[in-house]
Amino acid sequence: MYDIIIIGAGIAGMTAGIYASRAGKTVLILEGKMHGGQIINTSVIENWPGDYGVSGPDLMNKIYNQAIELGVKIEYEEVLEITRKPEYATTEDAADEIRQLWSIKTDDGDYSAKAVIIATGTEPRKLSKKQTEEAGERPISYCATCDGAFYKGKPVVVIGSGNTAKHEIKYLEGIASEVLHIHHDDPIPEQAEAIFVAIGRIPTTAVFKNLVDLDANGYIVAKEDCKTSTPGLFAAGDCRTKTIRQLITAAADGATAAEAAIDFLA
Repeated sequence: MYDIIIIGAGIAGMTAGIYASRAGKTVLILEGKMHGGQIINTSVIENWPGDYGVSGPDLMNKIYNQAIELGVKIEYEEVLEITRKPEYATTEDAADEIRQLWSIKTDDGDYSAKAVIIATGTEPRKLSKKQTEEAGERPISYCATCDGAFYKGKPVVVIGSGNTAKHEIKYLEGIASEVLHIHHDDPIPEQAEAIFVAIGRIPTTAVFKNLVDLDANGYIVAKEDCKTSTPGLFAAGDCRTKTIRQLITAAADGATAAEAAIDFLA
């Protein structure tokens, strides 16, 4: 039994863990992949106050180490299901049952907590069926900084029209022999040997759809207080409805969600 379980080990989830642990709460972070979230693939960060030019991995390792030193526990397991106790016991003899408000099932175990913070972030939007078929057996990547080096001196294509696509193009121009640029659903050039996709991101919230209110795009409805429509469930970072999705706002959400969860437990 934990006081607070946090789902997601990006900057929002890790910050929430730090704040909750400093308040004396027992904290578990569940992460399906690896800690760091989106910024783990960023070579240089220029908008993090006080640490100009730090790399994504270096920043997240600092935050990870801080969380561990404060007593936060991290398990690398994918959350499959989260359920709520249908009834609350009201007698002193059933105090243990009162505490087990949330049950979380992962691909490797089961956990329980008094409050849960959802900080699952977003994931890349996948190619359309048409473009996937056009790609054939050519490799498809959603991260130029991760995979760009494999295609040094080769022609590649970037699909997308936003700031992420511009960043991918700029990065690949120093590696590939040619960087072609097309928009979503345009025909994929035959000469491209690798395909880099930057067509936006979608929230990773499907597992929570029956627990909290989602907006039309799948983001968890939660205001600046990070409270969802369900008491005891909080949302922090890119997975919630918000105007600005940046490192600094994700960290702020983590702190806010932790304080809200602490108040809830009190």
